[in-house]
Amino acid sequence: MNKRDFIADDILSKIYQNKYKTGEKMPTERELAVQYEVSRYTIREALKKLVNIGCIKIVQGSGIFVNESRYRSPLIYNSLTEKKFKDIQSKIIYLKKIKPDKNLEQIFDISGDDKKLWEYQRVRIVNYQKMQIETTRLPYSYFPDLNEEEIKKSVHDYVQECDYHISHFITTYTAVNVTKEEAALLNCKKGEAAMKIINRGILQNSKVFEFSEIINLDYSVSYFTPFNPYSHKYRKN
Repeated sequence: MNKRDFIADDILSKIYQNKYKTGEKMPTERELAVQYEVSRYTIREALKKLVNIGCIKIVQGSGIFVNESRYRSPLIYNSLTEKKFKDIQSKIIYLKKIKPDKNLEQIFDISGDDKKLWEYQRVRIVNYQKMQIETTRLPYSYFPDLNEEEIKKSVHDYVQECDYHISHFITTYTAVNVTKEEAALLNCKKGEAAMKIINRGILQNSKVFEFSEIINLDYSVSYFTPFNPYSHKYRKN
């Protein structure tokens, strides 16, 4: 782990340990540089990461403060959430209508005339580097006007613009190796280590609106997880 990421993670830890509390001023860049024995530039880069993921705010002339939202979600950040949408580009591979198989019928709970889905695939590019292949399905009946221009942007923005209210996501992570076909899309070597992320998006009306399978290079994720004594006790038995 490089110095920037170590310092960002350590400051995050101290925020969740309540050493740095909401509303109280954190140490200055200069003080943090002395504390971690690094340059102010390295501190500035670590703080930029924390600003990007919404954990702190820097008020010019006043100082560095912890945001109140730090406990609202167990997800602190992953490799993409610290990037702004404007820094992520999408190359569309395809957008098409498909007939769902039995698994997709179960996932979306569809039958009869509803048996039609959108499927699209896009490559996500961060800092001019291809990082992610995303294959996503959406119910056609929910989004009949979906088009490639919307897919190039934030699909979740589009979902909300269609007056749907997103409730939560269920996400599974599995370590995999890149296939020959995936390597060709990502400009990397076949067999390179990657993370497979399966994501299911659920609306406030309890309907699944999205099912995506993602292959991501150089992926990392951090969570804030309360200790569960009941789970711990169960695992001991």
